[in-house]
Amino acid sequence: MTAPFIMLVDDEVPFVETMTKRLAKRSIETITAFSGEEGLEKLKTNQNLDVIILDVKMPGMDGLEALKEIKSASPLIEVIMLTGHATIELAIDGMKLGAYDFLMKPCEIEVLVSKVEEATKKKREHEERIEEAKKQETLAKYGPFYYT
Repeated sequence: MTAPFIMLVDDEVPFVETMTKRLAKRSIETITAFSGEEGLEKLKTNQNLDVIILDVKMPGMDGLEALKEIKSASPLIEVIMLTGHATIELAIDGMKLGAYDFLMKPCEIEVLVSKVEEATKKKREHEERIEEAKKQETLAKYGPFYYT
């Protein structure tokens, strides 16, 4: 599997800078955004993202609002919610909206990397199944000579 391509969305600049460096050491390419709105803007030009790590509590658009928008724009991108203020209700709401997982801050880098790798695998498997279904649909419609 090629390295995951992720976006880290969090309003805490030192946290984002530290995490980006720690993820880079593990060969995870990371782009950053410091608000939900900025994350959505960057998503428009980075449709090949595998995973978005999204803080729940941010000024302006919070993480749950951003999650709704992300899933609406790019349903296959997996989203891992991060928060220092977790409640069971928040976690349930996030999962209902399509979050892949919910982690408490601060979280161990190895746990985060493991979740990113799992989420990336899931997203890429979905993409492969969709691609295969499209191929089968084309074969059924046009026959096997379409691909020669």
